Amino acid sequence: MPEILDKLEREIDIVERHLTILNIIMKEGPVGIIKLSEKTGWEQHKIRYSLRLLEKDGLIKPTPEGAIVTPKTEEFINELKNMLMKMLKKLENIYNKAPR
Repeated sequence: MPEILDKLEREIDIVERHLTILNIIMKEGPVGIIKLSEKTGWEQHKIRYSLRLLEKDGLIKPTPEGAIVTPKTEEFINELKNMLMKMLKKLENIYNKAPR
């Protein structure tokens, strides 16, 4: 696979991991690293990295019982949905312009 496509796929996989973890926290929080790792099958260091980024963005906060969402999370989900719709349109345009 060309490097540019490989990089794109890796980045999408990382975003998917972050969002999966956020979704679990939204539904089951508070939840800790071990439980997240067991539920997803991802290694704890990857979970820790995602948690760190989600916390940095203010979407989760740590508690003694595990991570919980913050009031910013709902607004983020709405922004995410809008952004994904725009990206889908861009990808559709790219696909339609691709040589055949």
